[in-house]
Amino acid sequence: MIDKLESFITLARERHFGRAAEALGVTQPTLSAALKQLEEQLGVMLVMRGSRFQGLTAEGEQVLAWARRIVSDARAMKEEMRAARHGLSGHLRIAAIPTALAMVSRLTTPFREKHPGVTFSVLSRTSVEILSLLGNFDIDIGITYLDNEPLGRVASVPLFSERYHLITAAGNPHAEQETVSWTEVGRLPLCLLTPDMQNRRIIDQHLAEAGMSVRPTLESNSMLVLFSHIRTGKWSSIMPLNLAETFGFMEPIRAIPIIAPNASHVVGLVAAPREPHTPLVAALIEEAEKAAAALARP
Repeated sequence: MIDKLESFITLARERHFGRAAEALGVTQPTLSAALKQLEEQLGVMLVMRGSRFQGLTAEGEQVLAWARRIVSDARAMKEEMRAARHGLSGHLRIAAIPTALAMVSRLTTPFREKHPGVTFSVLSRTSVEILSLLGNFDIDIGITYLDNEPLGRVASVPLFSERYHLITAAGNPHAEQETVSWTEVGRLPLCLLTPDMQNRRIIDQHLAEAGMSVRPTLESNSMLVLFSHIRTGKWSSIMPLNLAETFGFMEPIRAIPIIAPNASHVVGLVAAPREPHTPLVAALIEEAEKAAAALARP
């Protein structure tokens, strides 16, 4: 039953029989047979059939929610039994907002030293995508904003406060100032993250509160693209200082605090609100709490 439920979840995610079969490492007839057996066991049709995938039936949507919970619980049980026998091992799936990606190594590095049998995958995703992935049990941990947009039901650990700076080159407007206001920044041509990123929505919000409209001359969903343009000396951006520092900015690039207001937003770890957490997730939450305490020390 668990294998069939996993196949159904994969089909619902891929929305294509061929891609789902490939993801599962089986043939398409094998996938179709497993789905048919599951429908017979449950006594309902799960998928609207045609020459191609046409979506889930109403009953299929209900079963999908149950399937995700059941498969997640089964994986948690296996993980807990494996940990009891051999210590922590397995794979942790993490998704983080782009501005927090540099923070991930502060969790994974000490965690890996304590638990060498654990591997990781780290994805860059928007805050909305992180909550969706977490709700669908497609990731184990998210790192996102905690205090700006609704999170729904999640377990959370605050990690650090994101504070915003104008990142610009010497010779550009305001480059020699000790601080700069949101109003002054709003008059500059900027390169910023795309509007689907919560960081961009936060910046838009603070500029609007200062009576300024956003003037991006370049938008990207990649922090690397923004940094590469700033390094030319011809572009400016608004970024959290902790992120800018990870790229090793030196002169003539300057990071100038933006004040009036001196805005900050909390970034933290989020996990599904289940008790108990799987051993891997529980251990990473503990590591996050230690990292947060270390970051809070002067």
